[in-house]
Amino acid sequence: MKYSGVFLGLGSNLGNRIGHLSAAIQMLQENDNVNVVQVSRVIETEPMGDIAEGLFLNQVIEIETEYEPSDLLQCCLDIEQSQGRVRDKKWDSRTLDIDILFFGTLVLKGDGLNIPHPELAKRSFVLLPMNEIAPEFTHPVSKKLIRQLRSLLSA
Repeated sequence: MKYSGVFLGLGSNLGNRIGHLSAAIQMLQENDNVNVVQVSRVIETEPMGDIAEGLFLNQVIEIETEYEPSDLLQCCLDIEQSQGRVRDKKWDSRTLDIDILFFGTLVLKGDGLNIPHPELAKRSFVLLPMNEIAPEFTHPVSKKLIRQLRSLLSA
């Protein structure tokens, strides 16, 4: 089965930041179970949490996939690792971070995987690029359009 309306958030603040984002998109494009539909522009943002290191580059991509959510998560983790991602602590700097933001209208709470991403409505680095490529996408929990969530951040 092919799933559409799947959105991934990409971020990097270590090393060749744009190279890590580009490599992630290329690996997804080369994956037979993934079709990259749309890619937002890249934005530069301040880090969240206790990170004292460099600014992040962030973007959002829309894909179609034949993966189930847990398999897509593993694919994303494998891509992160291929780009030198080390998971030491939350909010740590990273070469590449890939978050599953939405998986269509699916709502899932499980071990290590919550969809939609629980913090995305508070994150301009997600909502700005998401609003660029899918302003009319409806958050399956809040029932608000992405453009509405985006405007709430600036209110």
